[in-house]
Amino acid sequence: MPKVIARAAPPPEDLAGASAEVLDRLFDVVTARRSADPSISHSARLLSRGTAKVAQKFGEEAVECLIEAVAGNSNKLVGESADVLYHLIVMWVDAGLHPSEVWAELMRREGTSGIAEKAARRTGA
Repeated sequence: MPKVIARAAPPPEDLAGASAEVLDRLFDVVTARRSADPSISHSARLLSRGTAKVAQKFGEEAVECLIEAVAGNSNKLVGESADVLYHLIVMWVDAGLHPSEVWAELMRREGTSGIAEKAARRTGA
């Protein structure tokens, strides 16, 4: 079974300016497009189709991402990962969530063992 090669090295120089801030900008774009004409905006079209379709599309993209990961196709995994993040943001907009809520949850979990965090969720602690 092919395996994705871990990329522990820093990103190449041509990617040095790339950062997670692009997700906040993308959220702002999707939010603004919510009221756009669905015939000219993909985000507006997705959002106009309702929560079930938004969630279905996210699931489809997540499966495509998984397929590329299992196949070891790193370049395709990058593209599919971008698709997953875009559709996740569309789902957040649909649900009325703001990325800062997710960032705060990640910060809350930071430094906590994944095993301990999952155990705490099971016990309700």
